[in-house]
Amino acid sequence: MESLVTLTELRRYYQGKKVFVTGHTGFKGAWLLACLHLAGAEVKGYALPPEYEEGLFTLLGQLENVTSVLADIRDKERLKKELLDFQPDYVFHLAAQPLVRRSYEIPADTFDINVTGTANLLEAVTALDKRCAIVIITTDKVYENRETGALYRETDALGGYDPYSASKACAELVVTSFRNSFFNPQRADTHKKGLASARAGNVIGGGDWSRDRIIPDIIRALRQNRPIEVRNPASVRPWQHVLEPLAGYLRLGGLLYQEPALYGKAYNFGPRPHDHLQVSELVETALDAWGQGSWRDISTPGALHEAGLLHLDITLAGKDMQWIPRLDARKAISLTLDWYRQPLSQQPAFTFEQIKSYLSA
Repeated sequence: MESLVTLTELRRYYQGKKVFVTGHTGFKGAWLLACLHLAGAEVKGYALPPEYEEGLFTLLGQLENVTSVLADIRDKERLKKELLDFQPDYVFHLAAQPLVRRSYEIPADTFDINVTGTANLLEAVTALDKRCAIVIITTDKVYENRETGALYRETDALGGYDPYSASKACAELVVTSFRNSFFNPQRADTHKKGLASARAGNVIGGGDWSRDRIIPDIIRALRQNRPIEVRNPASVRPWQHVLEPLAGYLRLGGLLYQEPALYGKAYNFGPRPHDHLQVSELVETALDAWGQGSWRDISTPGALHEAGLLHLDITLAGKDMQWIPRLDARKAISLTLDWYRQPLSQQPAFTFEQIKSYLSA
């Protein structure tokens, strides 16, 4: 029987525990910090400085029991020192170059950050002599996407057309290699580690100002009273509110800590199979929620390739972990627009209100 993740459950896993989070200054990382703060965890974050002044990490300010280290995931020795000094019970790896279009501009850096960075982290964990659950966050774009409309399962072939997608598929291979070589589930009693990967994407929510992402593009245009410029309006995506996959990651981490041999594998986190919207439908829903605005198609022939169709199969997360999304895409869009409507001074408190509401029993 599938069940919803609650704050009571997360406190059972994380209260008083040490959690090492890479990429904590980013959009998803900052939401994860807020969730862990409410769950009573002690957190050490490791990431580059935040890119945007109005991003959620900056807005949240200094949270109790959160230490922030501003450094590069490619700095292997610094990363290892910070992790081992902290002696975490849990590790969540979100540090990445996360943008498809940017990966065309900096392909080598994208591979270096996403692949070597992941290997650096996992090598550091091999020196950790204590029980620890490690969750590596990749993306829904790790699959060899033939755009047939099929739902991709965790056992399907990995691939990637663009450098970002390919780099994340490579990161999954790194995870598998480290799991087999150093954190083999059959020897969990010896090494005391559980290693899993989580595949989710097309995440929306408040506090995201990244370039070339649809929600930030929408908000900027609406605030400037200009038409929203939309690429590939017919493309279909598994949109989900940021709290959906984060709840999945956190449940996965808690279960992995308890039973590393059972949960040490890859999991998809996404919406229900019928709940996938075209880009144009997302934009129209956002305009309805905002109450005004317009959009125009700026797609051009020969533009950089971005997948036109992507569907995930989330059966395994439901079967193994009883995880289920509680929001449909339109509700996710509504909650996101509600966040951006708040005055700047109220956005941090509103973030915690949304988390508490989502995690209420």
